[in-house]
Amino acid sequence: MKIVVTVKLVPDPNAVRRIDPGTKRLVRAGIETALNPFDEYAIEAALQLKEQIGAPSTGSGQATTVTIFTMAPESMKESLRKALAMGADDAVMLSDPALEGSDVSVTSYAMAQALKKTGFDVILSGALSDDGNTGGVPGALAEYLGVPGLTNVRKIEEIGNGRIKAQRETDSGYQVVSGPLPALVTVTMAVGEPRYASLKGIMGAKKKTISTLSAADCGIDRPVGSDGAKMEVVAIAAPKAREKAKVVEAADGASGAQAILDFLRERKLV
Repeated sequence: MKIVVTVKLVPDPNAVRRIDPGTKRLVRAGIETALNPFDEYAIEAALQLKEQIGAPSTGSGQATTVTIFTMAPESMKESLRKALAMGADDAVMLSDPALEGSDVSVTSYAMAQALKKTGFDVILSGALSDDGNTGGVPGALAEYLGVPGLTNVRKIEEIGNGRIKAQRETDSGYQVVSGPLPALVTVTMAVGEPRYASLKGIMGAKKKTISTLSAADCGIDRPVGSDGAKMEVVAIAAPKAREKAKVVEAADGASGAQAILDFLRERKLV
């Protein structure tokens, strides 16, 4: 079984971030790059799944593999080593200057074309990215690939014989959902804390393959990057500073409750 984990390479969460007023994009130059924290949970889920499936009996089939996939500049290649050190088998990068400035729609389309080329049985993904936070790519990617999308999954119960069964988180508990393979699954943090890379894993990651695909390699034949984007950032502005908190001292519970009610009525919230 071929498990693919889509990851995004984002600016280090601890770095100071700023927006370029000209391009209205996040400035990435000069900032360390890291794996999107939400995607680390997808990597953990993929490694758990590989362990769950186990090795095939002699002559009964192919081994289960975990491939990391990202769309990013080739200069960020080494940032994928952490995922390989955690236990993934190899990695693939979709990298092409023409893809710069892609929005959710274009990114999903380009990734889909590349994933059709590499092949997969199941794709695992984090639900959000630490920089954009739109949560739109996984759903659009499933649509472009023409596969079922199982969202907010906290546990994969069964996989095999052409089907997948999982627990999907809801506000009131969880649902048990299933569907045919191939499929795309977004996971929540409930799948388990991402494992640390061992020294052996870190050393082994240096020898693992990270291959690169261009837009032409994937047969991408429509405008991409800024030219193909359907979304445009018109303006950016810093959020307003928070007002100083209002402290009310009440003689008793009733007068305190009345003060809160008056406050909410004043702002037309009740």
